[in-house]
Amino acid sequence: MGQMRDHGAIKIPKGYGRITFSRTEIINILIAVAALTVAFTITFLGGFRGLMSANLVDALESLAISFIAVLSGFMLHELAHKFMAQRSGAWAEFRAQPSGLLMGIVFSFLGLIFALPGAVYIQGMISRKQNGLISLAGPATNLALGAVFIALYLVTGGTLLRTAFYIIGSVNFLLAAFNLLPIPPLDGSKVLKWNVPVYIAAFGAALVMAALIFTRTL
Repeated sequence: MGQMRDHGAIKIPKGYGRITFSRTEIINILIAVAALTVAFTITFLGGFRGLMSANLVDALESLAISFIAVLSGFMLHELAHKFMAQRSGAWAEFRAQPSGLLMGIVFSFLGLIFALPGAVYIQGMISRKQNGLISLAGPATNLALGAVFIALYLVTGGTLLRTAFYIIGSVNFLLAAFNLLPIPPLDGSKVLKWNVPVYIAAFGAALVMAALIFTRTL
């Protein structure tokens, strides 16, 4: 996840700097969303054993929750990078990483989520501040969505819907915390290089929410 600078194999199309989607990018997005949804579904069912013993209702419920979690936690994260980069005058497109997606599906059979789904590739003259803001856009989107879904969890009755909101909110908060780690090429390293106070505030918020998720305090 995250965004990467420069990619020599990608040809910059006309309309450089506008918010656009190429046919290739749309295909890559659909592949990544589909593969991640499958991986999350298998993981939520408990891996291979859970998948084999799951009934149709449980499978469909896990599929629906997984799809929304992937759209909000992963895809909107990547699109936030893309839109911010394009608004800054750069060319930016998402490219899936097939081997990373396959790895995610393999790990899901073990009941684990670990994948390298791809990244937004960026080309153009980007300042340090612009790069910091582009990098922050993804985790900030996760934090905002996480807050919305956890708020819905807190005010919603009904076991299934409440559980779905909690899972989706948790995925967003955990992804925000992971991506804000100050380790290249994660987003956190670029935000830290640009603005230390902003990084501390964002990473601190993500850590607090991730800790509440892990301890089941919410």
